[in-house]
Amino acid sequence: MERLVRWARSQRWMLDLPLYAVFVLLGPNANADNWLFRAVPLLFLLPLLVRRRFPRTTAVLVLAGVLAVYTNEVWAYDRGRSELAMAVALYTLVRAGDRWFAAGVATGVIALDLGWSLSWGAATQDAVIAGIVGLPLQLAAWALGEFFHAKDQLAEQEQLRAELVESEQRAQDRAAVAEERARIARELHDVLAHSMSVIVLNAEGAKLARHQDPGAVDRTLDTIGRTGRTALTELRRLLEVMHAGEPGRDPQPTLDRLRGLVEQAGREVALEVDGDIAELPAGVALQAYRIVQEALTNMLKHAPSDAVGRVRVAFARPELSVEVTNTGGRVPAAAGLPGSGRGLTGMAQRVELYHGRLETGPLDDGGYRVRATLRTDDAA
Repeated sequence: MERLVRWARSQRWMLDLPLYAVFVLLGPNANADNWLFRAVPLLFLLPLLVRRRFPRTTAVLVLAGVLAVYTNEVWAYDRGRSELAMAVALYTLVRAGDRWFAAGVATGVIALDLGWSLSWGAATQDAVIAGIVGLPLQLAAWALGEFFHAKDQLAEQEQLRAELVESEQRAQDRAAVAEERARIARELHDVLAHSMSVIVLNAEGAKLARHQDPGAVDRTLDTIGRTGRTALTELRRLLEVMHAGEPGRDPQPTLDRLRGLVEQAGREVALEVDGDIAELPAGVALQAYRIVQEALTNMLKHAPSDAVGRVRVAFARPELSVEVTNTGGRVPAAAGLPGSGRGLTGMAQRVELYHGRLETGPLDDGGYRVRATLRTDDAA
């Protein structure tokens, strides 16, 4: 039963079943004259079945259907289903964030209601009230669409925020592990340095005593042997520490993997590559990849959810140019996530390593740009 409930919740069309039931209940009585002909407006059900996938097409078809209803005397007074169908189409567009098209549909709805009032409203007690009776329903549909659109955006931003916080936590964990490895490596380095000093001093002493005290030479050689074996053990431990974990085993990324990095960004990001980047020195390629990675991370953290990014890599000897930009977007940016504050500093250090230039700053449209230039002749 629980599995059936989960499946039902995952099928969004099932949420519309009560709506379809309302359409059927609002239909003509089967005992009425020409009930089959009068039931033709039930065709509103058909486009609404795909309203989430094709909201614009659904809205146009619904307006066309209402126009046919309101211009035919047999169907003209079937306003309940007509107004409800238009309200559902309008709600779907607003919830999808297509406000401009929704505004056009709303204009069409008002025109159809006005036309109905002029054509058939005279037969009612109050033509004006009959003409605007559907307006509150359309306003409620728009407001409800705005509410759920904002709710969907908030849920999307919260999910993105949670993913970024989790990614930041993983990065901090990796940094902590790396720092601990570095500390252990320094300690083992001190042990190895001490062992090498003992070996050298004993070797020098044995050389001086080989003619005077052969027994001392044997004892010294024993000391050298024990110390050497201990040093080898510590050296193996040092290598295990330095190569432990996935980062130590994985190959370093290169610019050939930029396509995968851009696709994983979760935003619309265009990639342009000029020049034969396969000829780049490995060190330059690695630094360029990390700069793009950090710039895209900053875009995900601070840019609006509808911002569009662009990554351009150009290689013309002796310089490699990397530029990452993003637009300002129309959706207000969410509150910035906490960061270490070392992103731009790290990029500056990578650029300085290859005697390049780093330019960062906002653009006129509210976006942001990161541009780095690295000298490839300094990597030879």
